[in-house]
Amino acid sequence: MKRTAGLFLVLSACLFAQRPWQKIQDLSLAQIAATWQSPPPEYGPQPYYGLNGPVTLEQVQRDLDTMKRLGFTAVTVQAGYNMPFEYLSPEYFSFFRQFVAEAKRRGMRVWIVDDAGYPSGFAGGKFSSTVPDLRMQALEVVDRIPVAGGSVLHKELPPDRVSAAAVNQDGRAIPIPLHGNVLDWTAPAGTWTVLIVDHEFRTSPTRSDTNPKRVKDTTQSLEDYLDPAATAQFLAFTHEQYKRSVGDEFGKTIMGFRGDEPDYSISGLPWTPRFFDRFREIKGYDVQPYVALFAQTPSKRNPGVPVHLTPEQLRIKADYYDVFSQMFAAGFFKPQGDWCAANNLEYQVHLNHEEMQMELTRSEGSFFRDMRYVQVPGIDAIWHQIWTDTISDYPRLAASVSHVYGKPRAFTESFAAYRPVPDIKMARYILDEQFVRGVNLVEMMYFPATSGGPRPPPSFMADPAFPALAAYVRRMSYLLSMGRPDASVALFLPSSSMWLGDEKAGSQFVATERLLSEHQIDFDIVDEDALERDLKLHNGAFETLSGNRYHAVILPAPEVLSESALARLKTFASGGGKVVFLGGSPQWIYGRTIRDARKAGESDFQWATVLNSAELAPVPTPPQYPPPAPPEPQAVAPGILKAVTSAAPATVRTGAPQPALRVMKRRWKDAGVYLFFNEGAQPLHETVTLTGGNKELQIWDPQTGAISPAAGSRTRDGTAMTLDLEPYATRIVVLR
Repeated sequence: MKRTAGLFLVLSACLFAQRPWQKIQDLSLAQIAATWQSPPPEYGPQPYYGLNGPVTLEQVQRDLDTMKRLGFTAVTVQAGYNMPFEYLSPEYFSFFRQFVAEAKRRGMRVWIVDDAGYPSGFAGGKFSSTVPDLRMQALEVVDRIPVAGGSVLHKELPPDRVSAAAVNQDGRAIPIPLHGNVLDWTAPAGTWTVLIVDHEFRTSPTRSDTNPKRVKDTTQSLEDYLDPAATAQFLAFTHEQYKRSVGDEFGKTIMGFRGDEPDYSISGLPWTPRFFDRFREIKGYDVQPYVALFAQTPSKRNPGVPVHLTPEQLRIKADYYDVFSQMFAAGFFKPQGDWCAANNLEYQVHLNHEEMQMELTRSEGSFFRDMRYVQVPGIDAIWHQIWTDTISDYPRLAASVSHVYGKPRAFTESFAAYRPVPDIKMARYILDEQFVRGVNLVEMMYFPATSGGPRPPPSFMADPAFPALAAYVRRMSYLLSMGRPDASVALFLPSSSMWLGDEKAGSQFVATERLLSEHQIDFDIVDEDALERDLKLHNGAFETLSGNRYHAVILPAPEVLSESALARLKTFASGGGKVVFLGGSPQWIYGRTIRDARKAGESDFQWATVLNSAELAPVPTPPQYPPPAPPEPQAVAPGILKAVTSAAPATVRTGAPQPALRVMKRRWKDAGVYLFFNEGAQPLHETVTLTGGNKELQIWDPQTGAISPAAGSRTRDGTAMTLDLEPYATRIVVLR
């Protein structure tokens, strides 16, 4: 029986892979040129559409007609507030089937928001009302007991208490073993506070349109993301019911399910009843006695007890987040990706605060691990993370996951909470800054249902120039989805160092993103899992599942590195690959556990380039708002720049430094495709040298769909051409 079920999943996956927009398409220039004037509707763009108020079929028809007139070819739809039927009821699904039929009649595609609001995973309140045992849980310090040195503390604890620790007046902390539910401890000399931890149901706030108060609060709990059984229940509440109602349109009119910001925005530590057992399976030791050392969450009301963890205790905490990130990925993201694949759909989702990786590692564990199982990884740009006065390379995170794991697309949710609201020109700038970093599917927030009667489209969508922007976005999305990425440089995301609380690793990662971008080096981001096993290693190159090869890996100030990643990097270097450590080599090398990491020595890195004193100026994360001033080009020491550019040459060569010029390259079957973007406020006039072909040079204009020849001259290094770009302008150059 199991074998039959496994075969069914394999066959389903094969069917899934056959749909053109769901796989990498290695097409020729002629094939792409024949389609790009009017790309298929699967490439969007789409508005995020809320079914709010007393929605009717007539109103839906009116809204879809408006979207179609504006240039939208798909729609992301969410059940909204005050609908005339209960969310997930038979009446709701009857109406939703009519909605899908109306979209199909207009040749539009549909993405289904997987909940009645965000974050994903509360099923419109059903986890709180129907299956409360599957709600999100956390560990938190619930009791603080003062103890004088030399005294004996004997205390019987309630059965839900799981850990204890003692902290002296200097912040030194030690774990206290529990004997069943009994705490027996004799305090050493000094003044101590004993911290007692329990597990409790605790949820990230949810913004549910089924909440009668219409506020973001904790009344409707999220599921236990770390428990696959909870996610199976979530799928039963939501996806399976959609399948019964509109499953005949899966993979046709309906593209897939859209998730939003699943995370642990909670006090305490993410936890599930099986956590300690799973931790022992992965790490081989018991973490339960230690969790009281780092489960405390200080607040203004309760500042807590100052705790100074030892280096070993910090490494134990990093092990905790390592296991948490593995369980989050396996418990929540993988089951949904697998379900969608088995049903000819795609799963698209973005996390919370992707632009703040230090925060993300605490609440989501690992961007790469979470997104590895997602067919369309995403980010959001909703509140001024991207503007002409900010520096924003984080969209590469979603694109890089797509590249590493052979996924053709990465999406953005853009514009929802921008203040000020962008006009049509700024909207294009915000999208172009994401396009040039590899994002190629656009969702625009927000288009509410006109259930109160006809009204103009929201925000900049009402601008007469918007249909032209929609056409531009549609062609860009299609063009940048074709072929394969061509980045040859990998930038290491030091998540394991961030689990240790290493702020330097986080800031140097962001600063290195900027260094590479300002010197026209197209790059992907990779994580430890990719270096250890997911990238194919041969002949001095790491190859992704998309087919691009990295010849250089740059690691910005990681504090720790796994033994297996180190070994693979050494093999990569022995074959001719370049490895550069910026800001010093790792202090710790770990195997099964970070707790038992060994001290690194100079001999561990003799085969790599190590710039011990190289420290780049930090970039503010998150972006400051309002920003103090437009960003100046990054000042980089000549030694750093020389070491980096020697290992990772620019994607295009310029005659003079051009810090405002961004470039991204893709490969088609018979051409190289370059996207240039002038992010600066000044016109750019430069001679650039392209590599990858020399037969014919063309300019592709995504605004008009025109293709025109361009002048170029052959050089020893490639093809030289003159690039003239107005402020904030893009140019697509295709070289056969």
